[in-house]
Amino acid sequence: MAEAGAPPMHEIGVEAARRSLESIVRPEGPPMRSITDTGFDGPHGRVPVRLYRPLAAPASHAPALVWFHGGGMIMGSLSSYDRLARDLAEATGALIANVDYRLAPEHTYPVAHDEAYVALFWLHKQAPALGVDVTRIGVGGDSAGGGLAAAIALRARNEHGPAIAQQVLFYPGVERRCERPSMLDFGDSPFLRAADIDWMKNLYLGDDPSADDEYGTPALATSFTGLPPAIIAVGYADPLRDGVEEYGDRLREARVPTVQLRYPGVGHGFAMQAPTVARARAAMAEVGALVAARFSHPV
Repeated sequence: MAEAGAPPMHEIGVEAARRSLESIVRPEGPPMRSITDTGFDGPHGRVPVRLYRPLAAPASHAPALVWFHGGGMIMGSLSSYDRLARDLAEATGALIANVDYRLAPEHTYPVAHDEAYVALFWLHKQAPALGVDVTRIGVGGDSAGGGLAAAIALRARNEHGPAIAQQVLFYPGVERRCERPSMLDFGDSPFLRAADIDWMKNLYLGDDPSADDEYGTPALATSFTGLPPAIIAVGYADPLRDGVEEYGDRLREARVPTVQLRYPGVGHGFAMQAPTVARARAAMAEVGALVAARFSHPV
């Protein structure tokens, strides 16, 4: 991207950034037992959901993850995240419910958060019909979607919502940009620049950080006690690395069973690079095995 002179996202704008992501051609990925398009009526309208049932998933009492894709809260779709959903389903052996939440700037906070929370209720309600074990439903996401998943875990705890078996967070966006060492070292990456982080956060949350709360910015939570077990994966060269790892440290300090994984040689978004990057494939296999083990042996 650097050699091609890829411009910053905040310079090309939302629509061009969306077109760029959607234009990436990826191999189809692992075959599934079934892929079903469905959805639910949320507080802001109909929300599409795509269900991925892997070959290894049982027909009944299967584990499931409610998944929220990345894209900085401004881009991403069921199509552009199809490969990642397939990889997750195969690696975990769980049904993946990929949620096509509404994007900013057309829909600002808390729209996506509200839809993500209702998605958790929806899957719990639909569990019998989908052959899902209601005691083995987790939440997860990558990047901005990881931030959504973390926020849903907080809200479900605070409001005594549906049970969450585990939270699976790939390099989650849990805070606004901070001048941490990883941000200073890698904040000029052509894939994710510091200025782009500010731009995307402002489009979703607004320009005033003093108005943020823990559901829009999970790192603001004052207590992590009682949250579901977590698996957190981040790349060494990710500008978000230090903030992600501090979030994991705080979970552990609150006695939440937490696995933290740091992968060398990769940066932000590496889970999307499984078709071409060996370490991304290894990471997907390792995270998948941990997710499957936790579903098999709940804490």
